[in-house]
Amino acid sequence: MDNYVTGATIRSLREGKGMTQEELAACIHVSAKAVSKWETGKGFPDISLLEPLAKALDISVIELLSGEDVRNQNRAFNMLKSVWYVCPACGNVICATGEAVISCCGIVLPPLEPEPADESHPFHTEFIEDEIYVSLNHPMTREHYISFLAAVSDQGMQIVKLYPEGGAEARFKRSRVRDLCACCNRHGLFRLTPPRRSERLQS
Repeated sequence: MDNYVTGATIRSLREGKGMTQEELAACIHVSAKAVSKWETGKGFPDISLLEPLAKALDISVIELLSGEDVRNQNRAFNMLKSVWYVCPACGNVICATGEAVISCCGIVLPPLEPEPADESHPFHTEFIEDEIYVSLNHPMTREHYISFLAAVSDQGMQIVKLYPEGGAEARFKRSRVRDLCACCNRHGLFRLTPPRRSERLQS
């Protein structure tokens, strides 16, 4: 992993559970002194203790390592609030419909923060029968390219993975599409609300 559990994280999670150092120590079969050392930054729990430690704190190992306790209170998710993640190592594209801790290639991935389409990333859209044709006038070199295009509706999403030296274009089923997304490997995620009438739009 690119990080390791910190003493501040252990203390915060322990206190959030209303546990004493002694109680936590008893759960994972270590001494209270060991827990105290972890929490004061004078030592780290052995890697073999991460799973029982996470279980005792009622959290996943990935959440423990990231320092975040992710719990979605709203069980009725909104597709239009989906969160995107892209692995910088392998290019894997992951979409979550709620708050999550996502890991790929040993890296805890930060969520991409979408920005409005700008003059460097102009969307061109055109309605063709029951589809939306989307393209970007954007470099598609090995160093600088659009990694994926997506269309998001209130019912689901459509995604097209793109590759260097290919075209920055895709077709999506038009029905109920509310957002179009494009991810640049250098500049991040861009979003556009598509037009409602059959015409080509440049933003």
